[in-house]
Amino acid sequence: MVKALVLYHSQQYGNTGKMAEAVAEGLKGEKCEVTIHNTNEGRFDITEYPQYDCVAFGTPDYFSYMAGTMKTFMDDWYIKRNEPGYQQRPYIVFFTHGGGGRGKEALSLFNRLGTQVGKTVECQGTPNAQVLKECKALGTELGKAAKQ
Repeated sequence: MVKALVLYHSQQYGNTGKMAEAVAEGLKGEKCEVTIHNTNEGRFDITEYPQYDCVAFGTPDYFSYMAGTMKTFMDDWYIKRNEPGYQQRPYIVFFTHGGGGRGKEALSLFNRLGTQVGKTVECQGTPNAQVLKECKALGTELGKAAKQ
C-alpha cells in the first residue's frame, strides 16, 4: 500500500487545511494510507519522512513566501538529504493567499525533494467547490504517480 504524507500549515481561517483535506480525499480514493500533519500544531519529525512514498505540501502565502514551519521542514530535510530514504519521491503543492499570490515562486524549493506531479493549485481566500475539486483531483493524480 502506498503511504502518503499531507504536510501543510494552516491556522486562523483554515483555508489551507480545507485544501489539505480535499487532497487527502483524493489520495484515499487511490487506496493510499494517508497521514495528515498540520505544522501549525507541531513540527514534523523528519526521521519519519523515509516511510512515505509521496508527499503533498500545502502552505499559505505569508509575505510572498511559504509559512515558516514549512521552511523549517525544508531545513530539517536539508540536513538529512544525503541519507537513505530522503531522496526522490513524487509530490504536489497547493497554497492559499489573500491576494497577489507571489509566494508561488518560493514553492519551487520543494523540487529538491523529487518530481512534482500536476500543477500547483492556488486559492485566494476561502477555497470554493472548484478549488476543492482541483485539490481532490491532484491528490488522485499523486496517488496514481506513487504507484508507478
